[in-house]
Amino acid sequence: MTGRATARPSCALDTALWLGGGPGAGKTTVARLLTRRHGLRWYNADARTWAHRDRAVAAGHPAALRFERLAPEARWALPEDDLLEMALHHDRGPMIADDLRALPPDPLTLAEGTAVTPALAGTGHRSVWLLPAPEVQRARLAERDLAPGPAALYRRLAEEIRAEVTASGGRIVEVDGRMGALETAARVEALFGAALTTGPRATTAAGRRTLLRQANRAVVDQYTAYFARSWSRGSVRDAVQPFLCECGRQGCGADVPLAVADFPPPPDDPAGAAPVLADGHQVVHGDG
Repeated sequence: MTGRATARPSCALDTALWLGGGPGAGKTTVARLLTRRHGLRWYNADARTWAHRDRAVAAGHPAALRFERLAPEARWALPEDDLLEMALHHDRGPMIADDLRALPPDPLTLAEGTAVTPALAGTGHRSVWLLPAPEVQRARLAERDLAPGPAALYRRLAEEIRAEVTASGGRIVEVDGRMGALETAARVEALFGAALTTGPRATTAAGRRTLLRQANRAVVDQYTAYFARSWSRGSVRDAVQPFLCECGRQGCGADVPLAVADFPPPPDDPAGAAPVLADGHQVVHGDG
């Protein structure tokens, strides 16, 4: 007897747009602009770094276990090849795919992050990579005041990603300092074309607020998971981040600098969550 195959329910993985690139390329800035402009869900893969590391540790991944067992000073003194291996650059692809399978296809998801590889995203009309020129990346990483070890890893990741995307024929936007954030976002917008402008989106202020809160909560969870590690230094009280304004107005681009520890905790009733608002902004109702 032959059984009828059961169709898999549609999910965000089936329709996602993908934005990858090396550290310092401006991916997050572009993703913040486009998702707020178009009412999309922003899946920030870099904000899932520690959640993915926890999964890898639980699965007994050797490089993930080595990373956690080493003291920071010993870890960052290792050769770049070791640092690249422990970054789990290729290992996180299946975890990102699993995350997106758990999300509905509506609204459209923009999946962004360093771990977005051609093997994960493909190289068709739904994927774009921002590739920073070495001098641009150096300048931007210098602004972050990184220690030598992380800075070396970020440079190596940029080289690795450029080689991967070039070899696979992925679509590239060169970040050479001649375009600002708005121009870069417009270039990415044009490359995505109809896949971006005709996909399902949040059309109400309440729907947009839900997406904004999910994106903000991912940042809180990222820092919480980092500071929970025995070798980490500081606390969520020390970390101040530019959270997305949750007023719900279409196209609102305001940010709210806030200590991670001060972000509103999840209430028992999600509908009662106090929105994070930029100065002078109020909660928008209806279509906004």
